[in-house]
Amino acid sequence: MNLSRYPAHKSSRVTWLGDIAEDWDVRPIKYLVITPVTDGPHATPDILSEGIPFVSAEAINHGKINFDKIRGHIAEEDHNLFSKKYKPQRGDIYLVKSGATTGRLAIVETDVEFNIWSPLAAIRCDPEIIDRYFLFFYMHSKEFQTGIELSWSFGTQQNIGMGVIENLDVPIPSLAEQQQIAAFLDWKTGQIDALMARKKELLEKLKEKRLAVITQAVTRGLNPAAPLRDSGIPWLGHVPEHWEVRRLKFTASERLQYGANEAAELDDLDCPRYIRITDIKEDGTLHEDTFRSLPPEVAEPFLLEDGDLLLARSGATVGKSFQYLQTWGQAAYAGYLIRFRVEPKVLTARFGYYFLRSQLYWAFINSSLIQATIQNFSAEKYASINVPLPPLDEQVAIVAELEKQKTQTDKLEEAITQAIARLTEYRTALITAATTGKIDVRGVKIPQQPEQP
Repeated sequence: MNLSRYPAHKSSRVTWLGDIAEDWDVRPIKYLVITPVTDGPHATPDILSEGIPFVSAEAINHGKINFDKIRGHIAEEDHNLFSKKYKPQRGDIYLVKSGATTGRLAIVETDVEFNIWSPLAAIRCDPEIIDRYFLFFYMHSKEFQTGIELSWSFGTQQNIGMGVIENLDVPIPSLAEQQQIAAFLDWKTGQIDALMARKKELLEKLKEKRLAVITQAVTRGLNPAAPLRDSGIPWLGHVPEHWEVRRLKFTASERLQYGANEAAELDDLDCPRYIRITDIKEDGTLHEDTFRSLPPEVAEPFLLEDGDLLLARSGATVGKSFQYLQTWGQAAYAGYLIRFRVEPKVLTARFGYYFLRSQLYWAFINSSLIQATIQNFSAEKYASINVPLPPLDEQVAIVAELEKQKTQTDKLEEAITQAIARLTEYRTALITAATTGKIDVRGVKIPQQPEQP
C-alpha cells in the first residue's frame, strides 16, 4: 500500500514528538478527558479466590486486560469503597505507571464488573474532543513511549507520576480524521497481528516437533524397526530390547551434589562465575546480563567440569536443566541447583542432556509434582529417576543426529523470530506515522470489518 505524506508539516514544539501535520493541534492529556486522570487505590485489600476481579499491571499485555492474569479478587465492600475514587467503564484506557512494565497499555472492552490497583492509571476520553481508539493507538507510538521513558523517575523501581501523565502531549487532528486513522490502524494492525500469530504458532509447532524428535530418539533410538521390550516403568513404556534402564544415580560418577549457599554479590570477571537458576535461559544458554561470581576459595568445592548437568530442585523451575561447557569459563553453581556428573563408561553427558529435555522426562516430573504438597525435587528424587541407556556407540550416534536436527531447527526458529521482530517494528512504525501525521490515510478505503459476536 502506497501512502502519501501530508502536504505540509510544522514543529509540535515537543522535543520527543517532533513534527506533526500542519493543521493538527497539540494538547496535553488533561485537556482530552472528561474526568481527571486517576489511578487505582493505594490501599492493599484482602485478596480472595472469588469475588470482584482485581486487576493490576501483570494483567495488562498486548493492549488488553487478561483476566486470567489478574491479581485475584476482592470483596464487594472493597469494590464499592474503591469505586468512589474510580469505577472502571468500557472504553477507559489503562497505562501501567510503575514497575518493569511501565508504559504498557490496555483498553476496557468489557462490561464485567471489576476494579484496578494503584500501578494502573485510568484515562477516560472526552468523546467530543478525542476518539479513544485514536488516543489508544497514539499511546503505542514510539514517540509517546519515548515521552514516558524520558519522564520516568526511579525509586525502588521505575515510575511515572500522575501529574506527568496528564501533561504528556497528544497530536490532535479533527475528530473525523482521528476516527479514520483509528479505523485504518485497526484494520492494518489486525492484519499484522494475524500474520505474527501464524508465525508464533509455527514457532510452537517447531518446539513441539523438537520435543517429539528428542523423545523418540532417547527412548526408542534411530531405528524404527528395532524390536522393543517393556521397560517395566509405566511412564517410560517400551524401549529397544537391547537397551538397559538404570536409575540416574547408577549413571553418575559420584553422588548428586547441592550447590553453594552464597549470596550473589560479586561481578568480578576474574572470579569463577556463579550460576543460579535465574541465569539459565530456556534454550540452554546463560543470560550474560545476570553475571555474578564467587571468590575462588568459596567457589572451589563447587567448580563445574565440562559436561556437568545442573538440575533445578525447587519452585516453578523444578525439572529445568542446564549443561555446563568449558566455553562458559570457570564456574560454580548455587544451592538451588543439583550437580549431576555422568559416569562416561555408562552415559554420555550429551545423551543425558537430551533425555532431560524429553517429553517423557517432563511428564514424570510433572506427575510427581502433582502428588507433592510443595514443589521440590531433592537429589534423592532425581537419583531415583529411570534413564533409558543404549550402548555408548548408539548414544553417540543418537546425539549426532539430534545435534544435526537441532542446527536445522535453530536456523528456522531464528528466521521466524527475526520475521516477528521486523513485523513488530513495522507495526510500531505504522502506528507512529499515522498518529503523528507522517502519513495521510484520509483517502484510504477501509474494508467493512465483520461484527464481533
